[in-house]
Amino acid sequence: MKTFIVDDEERNISVLRDMIGAQCPELDILGTAGSIAESLNLIPALKPDLVFLDVELTDGMSFDILTKLEKRDFEIIFITAFNHYAVKAFRFAAIDYLLKPLNSVDLKDAVLKAVEKRNQNNLQQRIDILLKNLLTPPPHLKHIALPTLEGLNFIDINDILKIEADGSYSVFYLKGNGKIMVSKSIKDYEDLLESDNFFRIHHSFIINLLEVKKYVKGSGGYVIMSDNSHVDVSIRKKEEFLKRVRN
Repeated sequence: MKTFIVDDEERNISVLRDMIGAQCPELDILGTAGSIAESLNLIPALKPDLVFLDVELTDGMSFDILTKLEKRDFEIIFITAFNHYAVKAFRFAAIDYLLKPLNSVDLKDAVLKAVEKRNQNNLQQRIDILLKNLLTPPPHLKHIALPTLEGLNFIDINDILKIEADGSYSVFYLKGNGKIMVSKSIKDYEDLLESDNFFRIHHSFIINLLEVKKYVKGSGGYVIMSDNSHVDVSIRKKEEFLKRVRN
């Protein structure tokens, strides 16, 4: 897999080269760049399959490379110091990232995912979702890529009514009676959507608080959603749920 590295620090490039050589022999490093301008010249010329992009460069953010390139037909692995909002945007777009300091386990895992995704032909859509979300003021993101057995579904999170646990899978119920079975657990989405008007109301359900029509009292009670479906509120979640809907 032809590989290119973008980082403005030679030491970081050297560390990543050594880790790739030791852990990912399937990667062939074609070259490196230390700036946006250099990247915009070299990436189209070398035509890599995979690009490691350090998020912050001396002449700007590496996202600028993606917006300025005419052709974006390579997989991406971002490298970043911890930034909650940027990491969340990567996860929403199903784009891989590595946190500094790098470690070999995370590197191998990210490369394996990049190899798998290379054959899915949806890179443009994932990059578009990433860039749209990065233009959205924190903390709310708008678009999410949902992994299914067939590939990825791209949806607006405002179209999600509720999410139901189904073993290690999750079922997304959408406005207009659409339904998507997703190959990730509900816990993944509890963490990912917690600041976007979603709430895990029960061990089996996350709901969109903006789509709640009515709360009916009881030991835990239940809610009536905008599609008239009923979802139980667990007793231990009741107080927190009522606090969220009152605010």
